[in-house]
Amino acid sequence: MFHFLNIFFITFHTLLILFNLFGWIWEKTRLLNLVTLSLTAFSWLVLGIWYGFGYCPCTHWHWIVRRELGYTDMPNSYIKFLVDLFTGWDVSPALVDWSTGIFFLVAFVLSIYTNHRSRKA
Repeated sequence: MFHFLNIFFITFHTLLILFNLFGWIWEKTRLLNLVTLSLTAFSWLVLGIWYGFGYCPCTHWHWIVRRELGYTDMPNSYIKFLVDLFTGWDVSPALVDWSTGIFFLVAFVLSIYTNHRSRKA
């Protein structure tokens, strides 16, 4: 079961990240994209008050699964985990964190803008 959950989280979480980054492009997904981006910001900033800045429940649950599978050295950042996993590189955590923040902010601004523009039309 843990192997299935590991694959599930890699797939689901990666797709959620991609949707957060690009869901604003298509008019039919813009509102949902704004919702998922807002939930992500809430998790990072509000839940982060108690669990640590950048907290993500998906990452938390996935790390529990991976610990059950015997993995012990997991990075703090899920994006770093994905970059390392898919490229084989050991990317700087600071570079990943800054890039994640910038890409998130750009996606959030574009989502707000396209949602606002769609409402005006």
